[in-house]
Amino acid sequence: MDVKVGNILLMKKPHPCGGKEFEVLRIGADFKIRCLTCGHEVMAARSKIEKNIKQIKE
Repeated sequence: MDVKVGNILLMKKPHPCGGKEFEVLRIGADFKIRCLTCGHEVMAARSKIEKNIKQIKE
């Protein structure tokens, strides 16, 4: 999957605040993403994030 730092990810499942769009802050074995609705930053395993991506916006 071609995800780069700065991309906006539209996820299948929403964040608890209701937002579905996240900005990619860091890529590696883990992804660090920020919810664009509430600003909360989350670190999660790469496999878990890639499985839940619906669309990648640049």
